[in-house]
Amino acid sequence: MTYRKKLIEVALPLEAINKASAREKSIRHGHPSTLHLWWARRPLATCRAVLFASLVDDPSEHPEEFPTEQEQEQERDRLFRLIEAMVKWENSNNKELLAKVHAEIFKSTGGNPPPVLDPFAGGGSIPLEAQRLGLEAHASDLNPVAVLINKALIEIPPKFANCPPVNPDAKKSLMAGDWHGAQGLAEDIRHYGKWMRDEAEKRIGHLYPKVTLPKEYGGGEATVIAWLWARTVKCPNPACGAQMPLVSSYWLSKNKGKEAWIEPKVDHTITTPMIRFTVVVGEGGPIDSPKVGRGSQFTCLCCGSVTSEHYVRNEGMDGHIGTQLMAIVAEGKQGRVYLSPTLEQEVVASQARPEWWPGQEISKNPRWFSPPLFGMTTFGDIFTSRQLVALTIFSNLVQEARERVLTDACLESWPLEGASRIDGDTGANAYSDALATYLAFILDKLADLANQLCRWEPMAQCPRQLFARQAMPMVWDFAEGNPLGTSSGSWMVLVDNLLRSLHSPLMDFGRSYNGVARQDDATSAINSVIQPLISTDPPYYDNISYAVM
Repeated sequence: MTYRKKLIEVALPLEAINKASAREKSIRHGHPSTLHLWWARRPLATCRAVLFASLVDDPSEHPEEFPTEQEQEQERDRLFRLIEAMVKWENSNNKELLAKVHAEIFKSTGGNPPPVLDPFAGGGSIPLEAQRLGLEAHASDLNPVAVLINKALIEIPPKFANCPPVNPDAKKSLMAGDWHGAQGLAEDIRHYGKWMRDEAEKRIGHLYPKVTLPKEYGGGEATVIAWLWARTVKCPNPACGAQMPLVSSYWLSKNKGKEAWIEPKVDHTITTPMIRFTVVVGEGGPIDSPKVGRGSQFTCLCCGSVTSEHYVRNEGMDGHIGTQLMAIVAEGKQGRVYLSPTLEQEVVASQARPEWWPGQEISKNPRWFSPPLFGMTTFGDIFTSRQLVALTIFSNLVQEARERVLTDACLESWPLEGASRIDGDTGANAYSDALATYLAFILDKLADLANQLCRWEPMAQCPRQLFARQAMPMVWDFAEGNPLGTSSGSWMVLVDNLLRSLHSPLMDFGRSYNGVARQDDATSAINSVIQPLISTDPPYYDNISYAVM
């Protein structure tokens, strides 16, 4: 077989590829990467450009068509223009452009493009792009999370492409009988996700009470978006003894014209002084936070004493770090409303009694996991009691939702077709497991936002997830979101975000795909992937298969 030098070995339009790849970081809604967090995810634009350039011949390898260097350069520029158009996010579903790309690949491979093997697929960027370019793709990974992401991203939607939803409300939809791509799957995720939210409210709604708005905000009741808490320790000054709030920032909103902040005031009317918080809205800004430097040193607002890092750590290890409500963020008629804390809201939060507690220890590497230095030694410690109750309820509801999907699918005459889960089947069992997989992904994201290591972002005015980077840093003042609300951090917002991923052009395939080959060990898994590649006459399949190790 004559080897021909590929385009990637000569030159690439790197500036256009880099620009498109960098832009992907700002596409937070509808991008396949938002399906589930994976740290080492490769940019889709880079993957599709590299795959294309690795298969298409460089013009210099065809002197019969391009005899001069000038003609070769012109042809190379034409391929560059194709790549530059191909890497743009807006062209993800440009069928005319994809047809041209596919034709170039077929031309350079004699109509028989080689399969793509990604033994460590991770977030699935390479097999996803191979699939989109019409290539046979094989992927595996040692990490079960990566395998599940690949299944949910690439394998499941095509398996149930063009299938109508099974939920009973779907028959009332205007789309009845006209479901394309992953629309039916997405509609069922929306329906059963909404059912989970409503069912959770029935069971734990009393733990998430509404607030009464002041007259200047229209009065009436409003749903809480988040409760903002500060950790506290006893002042090290024996003559003071106040509970010191450990606050990094008093800002609630930094948006121009909508500034809001927390104002601490010392109450000397009681024997032991304490800090009371009120919310201020208007021009100006808060006082400096009591935090000193980057560590865990704080100034007592009552007496001016400064804690040492050693003192705060010891208080944490002895279980003496408490919490105090600083502010409440609610959904007003014209945007967010910031309210001062109330005793009633603190009492309700304290009434939560979780039935389950994750007791696994957190790694004690202080470079990435600082909470254990302050007594938060188990994963259960990074959640409030109310958050643990909510996460437990939603976890149980995932299984209950799966049973409802299975029942509804059977009522729609879906065959059970065995019980091999989401591997090879396309029957009711497989479909219910597929739905449960997506609902579990939403639960993962809820846990990322429903813990007491989430900061309040005063510009976006919403809680920020824990895993902004590969670490668990200590957070002194944190935002506890309302999973039953309709704003950032709520269950339904996370459901909508996942649905946007399913509706992404990259997920809207109407083809047929192979099932998953489960293997007991890495050797057999690798062999199952490699075997199709070494056959004497490998046929071209527009599919993707997985080996799970």
